[in-house]
Amino acid sequence: MLERFYVDEADAVRVREADLRANVASIFEKMNVPPEDAVLGADALVTADLRGVETHGVSNMLRAYVAGYNRDEINPTPNLQIVRETAATANMDSDRGLGIIVTPKAMEIAIEKARNTGLGMVTITNGRHLGMASYHAMMALKHDMIGMCMTGCPPSVLPTFGAVPRLGTNPIALAAPAGEEPPFVFDAATSVIAGNKLGLASRLGLDLEPGWVADGDGTPLMDPVPAPRDWAPGSARRYQQLPLGSTREGGSHKGYGLACMVDILSGILAGSAFGMVPGRPNFSHMVAAYNIEAFTEIDQFKSLMDDFLRELKSTPPAPGHERVIVPGQLEVEATEDRQANGIPLHKEVVQWFQDICNELGIAYRLS
Repeated sequence: MLERFYVDEADAVRVREADLRANVASIFEKMNVPPEDAVLGADALVTADLRGVETHGVSNMLRAYVAGYNRDEINPTPNLQIVRETAATANMDSDRGLGIIVTPKAMEIAIEKARNTGLGMVTITNGRHLGMASYHAMMALKHDMIGMCMTGCPPSVLPTFGAVPRLGTNPIALAAPAGEEPPFVFDAATSVIAGNKLGLASRLGLDLEPGWVADGDGTPLMDPVPAPRDWAPGSARRYQQLPLGSTREGGSHKGYGLACMVDILSGILAGSAFGMVPGRPNFSHMVAAYNIEAFTEIDQFKSLMDDFLRELKSTPPAPGHERVIVPGQLEVEATEDRQANGIPLHKEVVQWFQDICNELGIAYRLS
């Protein structure tokens, strides 16, 4: 995540990881989520905050999930059903279950199938928000597998040359293990900028950079513009989101095409709706696991990954830059800092925690 999106220390309250986990799990339980699932949901959110992916941590997402449960849009006790299955694949109806809780269970199925067949893939329909996609992809790492995750979202992004949103931000994540180096972990939206980052920009009072958004008629705005106040996914918008690349000349057809790929692999392949179908907030997800041993020796793969990552990091930096980084590196560094020094939450987020704990009648544990 860009440094400009991190909470300024003057506005931050550092909280302990264990306290945050406990408070988040308690809030989930008050939404009638079973205790084991509440712990899993808390782990997904707090892991995002530890890794510095604050767009998908407690700051942005927990209050949205609470609202979704209260509106009965999210089912706290979904009846997960496998509706079609082969030795290497499955299609799951998640019964409106929250993606951060349902998707890890689907990934466990994919990992087991990959253990038996070399590859495992599970599509998930009738879903809700996935959270940080790399959380689910990284589950494969401890099994010496490569993990992949993607999710088709409700429309918020313009197609190239379009004036009306037709695609979601549709992120793609891939996690691959290494030997001595930290794992490679890539996780990015197929839009120029994730919608939740616009929410952070609104909270922090930041301008939006050139090429991040279009105006109401779909014209890309190539000068900085103020972030709209109280940005929220699905709300009435002064600006429209653009696909990765911003303009056709900048390669927006690539982001547009990648977003379409996500809708095809996560929704259409599962026989489910794609993002622009009316009646959402359904999300469609896909997870996959690749058993490295089915392709090559694990030690050889990890050694090659170490060489690959080290060569990338040893690239001489361009003027004005200190170093070349690889996907996942900054997240590892953020985790080390935040486990030692606490997770920084904006003062407004801390106040929300105090208010919701009082409202739900649970102990407020953050300090």
